[in-house]
Amino acid sequence: MSQLINIALSQYGVTEIVGYQHNPIVLNYFKEIGHTWVSTDETAWCSAFINWVALKTKVERSNKLTARSWLQVGTEINKPKLNDVVIFWRHKKSSWKGHVGLFISYSEDKKHIYVLGGNQNNQVNIKKYPVYRLLGFRRLSAINS
Repeated sequence: MSQLINIALSQYGVTEIVGYQHNPIVLNYFKEIGHTWVSTDETAWCSAFINWVALKTKVERSNKLTARSWLQVGTEINKPKLNDVVIFWRHKKSSWKGHVGLFISYSEDKKHIYVLGGNQNNQVNIKKYPVYRLLGFRRLSAINS
């Protein structure tokens, strides 16, 4: 399962292009997961990225572009490990908006979670998110293709 992290890390630094041009790598994430209608890298792509990583590693995926769709995939867990999916809320807990990425670790003070994901400041990188925004952790299982 460390393949998830390895595939995601292989994309580290992929960044949206500001303006009229669009990064073909970001657009390819959408295309390969079946969302061929997406034509701009300004479309929220954190879930598309994790779906793409899951597709490449042959594990369960949400097939949806909303971060919170990942709350329905895999097995709910309380003690995450490297490679587990982590889902956060955005704006407010009751909204439909969120963020999804791969768990790296907790900060030393346990107030933040380090996440490897896409569309984090418009690029693939590792960023910390506050624990109070956590919605859940999910562990993905391999699928037979």
